[in-house]
Formats: sequence, C-alpha cells, structure tokens
Amino acid sequence: MSCNMWEWFQDWYGEKYYDNSPQRDPQGPSSGQYRVVRGGSWDNSPGSSRLADRSRLTPGLRSLNFGFRLARTEKYLVL
Repeated sequence: MSCNMWEWFQDWYGEKYYDNSPQRDPQGPSSGQYRVVRGGSWDNSPGSSRLADRSRLTPGLRSLNFGFRLARTEKYLVL
C-alpha cells in the first residue's frame, strides 16, 4: 500500500520541528497552517515515493493522490 498515494497525518507541519523534537514518537507542533503528508503518490518520481518523504498540504485539499489510513487499537480487536 505504501506510495500509492500521499498519506495524510494528523500532525501539523513545522519546518524546523524535527531539529528539536523528541526522538520517539514526535507529535509535531500544537498548531499550524499545514498538515503533514508522507509517502508520495503513484504519479511522483521514484525519489518522492518513499515513506520517509515528508511534505505539507493545506487541510481540506482533495485529490485522487491523497488518502489516509484507518487504524484501530487492540482494545477493539475481536479475537
């Protein structure tokens, strides 16, 4: 599934945030103008199509190239 589309993240984008962020599970700034997207899309160059590629987009922007991943915690996992 990686790199089929840019993946939206809940984190706000901060240009220099990672320079001073915690190493484990950085959450991003508490507010901002842009949200983080990662991963590149099927129509990007190979260099952009990797999970480590991080960019910013205006919240609410829509395109066939943007999506998000649904996840659930073990609390709701039925065994």
